[in-house]
Amino acid sequence: MADNKRQDPQIELSASIDQTTNKYKLPNFKQSVKLKYVKLGYHYLISSAMYLILLPALFISSAHLSVFSLQDFIQLWDLLRYNLVTVVPCSCLLVFLATFYFMTRPRKVYLVNFACYKPEPARKTSKELFMNRTISAGTFSEENIEFQKKIVDRSGLGQETYFPEAVIRVPPNPCMEEARKEAKMVMFGAIDELLAKTGVKAKDIGILVVNCSLFNPTPSLSAMIVNHYKLRVNIVSLNLGGMGCSAGLISIDLAKDLLQVHPNSYALVVSTENITLNWYWGNDRSMLLSNCLFRMGGAAILLSSKSSDRRRSKYQLIRTVRTHKGANDKSYGCVFQREGTDGKIGVSLSKDLMAVAGEALKTNITTLGPLVLPLSEQLLFFVTLIARKVLNMKIKPYIPDFKMAFEHFCIHAGGRGVLDELEKNLELSDWHMEPSRMTLYRFGNTSSSSLWYELAYTEGKGRMRKGDRIWQIAFGSGFKCNSAVWKALRTIDPAKEKNPWMDEIDKYPVHIYA
Repeated sequence: MADNKRQDPQIELSASIDQTTNKYKLPNFKQSVKLKYVKLGYHYLISSAMYLILLPALFISSAHLSVFSLQDFIQLWDLLRYNLVTVVPCSCLLVFLATFYFMTRPRKVYLVNFACYKPEPARKTSKELFMNRTISAGTFSEENIEFQKKIVDRSGLGQETYFPEAVIRVPPNPCMEEARKEAKMVMFGAIDELLAKTGVKAKDIGILVVNCSLFNPTPSLSAMIVNHYKLRVNIVSLNLGGMGCSAGLISIDLAKDLLQVHPNSYALVVSTENITLNWYWGNDRSMLLSNCLFRMGGAAILLSSKSSDRRRSKYQLIRTVRTHKGANDKSYGCVFQREGTDGKIGVSLSKDLMAVAGEALKTNITTLGPLVLPLSEQLLFFVTLIARKVLNMKIKPYIPDFKMAFEHFCIHAGGRGVLDELEKNLELSDWHMEPSRMTLYRFGNTSSSSLWYELAYTEGKGRMRKGDRIWQIAFGSGFKCNSAVWKALRTIDPAKEKNPWMDEIDKYPVHIYA
């Protein structure tokens, strides 16, 4: 062992010298030609195939039209003018088909703007403060206090996440009144900022969708918003509960469908989670994870089906894909609210969670892939599949490169382990994962609203360009995996943005130690 230790500096020095020397050499082309570049060229060729096929047809048609003289066009007009039996039915059919198309085609849905709630500085909770309150609660065993400390240290969360006052105060005061207080603070804070950004009046909103998984009082959270903002009496109001961290995209999908039924309307989507009444005070380790990961936060999103809003909107919703694996017992029970052996209620996370999430993700991207991937990626995947399943060739399954379909990725910041696995399986870079990792670090797991903190981070960094495509993907109890695809309608200028990152965006990214 001593010899090995003495040799380590020499090995490191040799490696450093080799790197410095190789830096100034031309690469070995046989070794440096990587598959990703071959794929990229293949992508450009195949993606242009349709144009290559149509161009000859267009050239031939143009050649025929170029030999037409003025007299030929006059004769064609006379033929049609005196043949009303043919012209009138054809004209009526064309008008009918055009009208039918414009009346039945899906209405485009635009994201006018969104806002994420940033709690006041007094709600900041460092890791040390979290552990102090955990110990002072007096309900956790020594082993579980140490367990929570290890989880927090390895979670990927930073020192400035937020907790509601009722949980952090001494003694804690988790009650219905405090839970309502937290809900109002988060939801009204996000909505106020959103209305100020967009200039839309509260009474112009025709659809309201609210999702909060674990706090569902009576009257509902949606009724709380209707009452506070004095929304109109015929508003279409829905409140989604118990649908987990993926409920934000379910709300977006629901609002999209409602906007098809109610044209020229505004839809307000509010995504949040409530911590006050859902802090676990027992000693079941499977339930202690939620204490260590979940934090305070929420987001409000304004959608529109008005064509006139396109010019001022940030994004257009391209499609949503929802996957529900609840028919499988293991999937259904992997995230489960129940009473522990001590009778205290909490949310239990099963050891099968990662495996279940992987299956849900595979199903979701298999559905999404043909809708968004370029033809080159689909052909590579299909050929590999045929080779493995039909020809029984022993080759690795081909994983489509989703970086060819999207410029930005907003992956639910559920935890460090989930992000690590998705980064590896989707072969994403640190740059692609940065919004998710920094959101987890700065705000923690804010449940269904985390995707919007990630999108706000991307905007704050000045990365969003007109035409960029964004993939939002989230997981939740049930078990569900949901995706939303957006297209940027304009380049976002961070200097004109107001979001929770803007006063500290230059501090990020930070290195997160294991």
